[in-house]
Amino acid sequence: MNLLEMLSNANGGQNIEALASQFGLTGEQTQGVLGQLLPALAQGVQNNVGQEGGLESILGALSGDRHDQYFDNPSSIAGAGAVEEGNGILGHLLGSKDASRALAHQVSGNTGIRDMLIKQMLPVVASMAMGAMSKQMGSNPSANMAGSAEGLAGMLDFNHDGSSVDDIMGLVGKFLNR
Repeated sequence: MNLLEMLSNANGGQNIEALASQFGLTGEQTQGVLGQLLPALAQGVQNNVGQEGGLESILGALSGDRHDQYFDNPSSIAGAGAVEEGNGILGHLLGSKDASRALAHQVSGNTGIRDMLIKQMLPVVASMAMGAMSKQMGSNPSANMAGSAEGLAGMLDFNHDGSSVDDIMGLVGKFLNR
């Protein structure tokens, strides 16, 4: 199951409802935004995993249950902690505020939702995504690094073809062709 499916199905759809309500969107609009943001965050995970020590770093960030609350408890995304942690996650995954702004601008252009609203959503979505990955990986993801890497790749495979590489490359292509 990929990240979008995990977030959509979590708590009987309450996570999507909470996110939509928090930002004044419909569930359909929220799904559209997530469908654009989550592959970008997945690309950031993939980029980090590809760097020396990156897999260990990601697995370390996923260990324990520190991010689980943003997946398990839909009301937790309304707190300042979700934004604060999300900004930290974005710094690691996207690298800079400029990259976050560019992503928000692109998603705005593709969805018709104001980029300022997307910018506000982005850290909350990052916290939720990290919570979903953490939950999926379990409390000690580094115990079986090969299995964890395989599980992580499955979460990043948005089109269910067995590879996350084409999903990531498709997103990169969209960025380059804008």
